[in-house]
Amino acid sequence: MRKKLSLQALIETAIMAGLAYVLDILPSVNPTPNISISFAMVPIFLLAFRWGITAGFAGGFLWGLLQVITGDAYILTPLQGFIEYFVAFSCIGFAGVLKGAVQKNFREGNWKGRAWLLFAAVFIGSFARYFWHFIAGFIFWAEASSTLWGAIVYSFVINGMTMLGSALFCYIVLILVLGTAPRLLTQSVK
Repeated sequence: MRKKLSLQALIETAIMAGLAYVLDILPSVNPTPNISISFAMVPIFLLAFRWGITAGFAGGFLWGLLQVITGDAYILTPLQGFIEYFVAFSCIGFAGVLKGAVQKNFREGNWKGRAWLLFAAVFIGSFARYFWHFIAGFIFWAEASSTLWGAIVYSFVINGMTMLGSALFCYIVLILVLGTAPRLLTQSVK
């Protein structure tokens, strides 16, 4: 049986997608011209930790849609745009697979378990997103390299460095935010 999102979850999804978009347009860390590291995924991770995979997928999808609608997306072909702005951004919601465990560890005050679970969830969501950027990178952005293998390696390095940097940045922000306000993981308004 499919579980429907509540009105509160839908409202939070829209708000978090908008917040992710705003954070994404703020200046980010750019160690090289092709690598951009930011913590813009944090609102989508929070959404996935509060409401699960479905809300995380919806929030990521809306964030990608906002990028396309506002002209912030760089689209070569419709398929590339779909993969990089709808599929990839939606996949951040996979962090929600650990929703129950994350909430349980925060409720119980298990600091060590909390840190490892947040790390695992952030890595899952980040990897799922950047996997699709990697695929699109060597299929659609191959002109950056002269050979297919060169394109695969180039996409792997650029997207891998971006994924690792962004995941680490998001993890640090989430540890700080949830360490001081663990109530952000509860669904009820108090």
